[in-house]
Amino acid sequence: QVRLVESGGGLVQAGGSLRISCAASGSIFKINAMDWYRQAPGKQRELVAIISSDGTTNYSDAVKGRFTISRDNAKNTVYLQMNSLKPEDTAVYLCKFRVMRSWGAWIDYWGQGTQVTVSS
Repeated sequence: QVRLVESGGGLVQAGGSLRISCAASGSIFKINAMDWYRQAPGKQRELVAIISSDGTTNYSDAVKGRFTISRDNAKNTVYLQMNSLKPEDTAVYLCKFRVMRSWGAWIDYWGQGTQVTVSS
């Protein structure tokens, strides 16, 4: 089995910074894309940032220029550095990894989420 665990969320004032991480453990042969999503109360889940296996990154317009996604392949971990935070960034942040299992199948796994709250 594969397990993803997020950490680093919390309460921060507007304009502040926070770094969250997501680490995978279990029977992992290879990880392709690592994604961060977020979901605010009453809103749909939205894609925040993606980092592919070759390090290519993409961001939503809402966070471009403020957030930076990075990965440590040796640790099966993805990070999201969030700067210049705004109250509208308040949400549960979830990671998703595309993992190749030993039998060759690619499977998407989700973390349980970490709460980020930005006060005005």
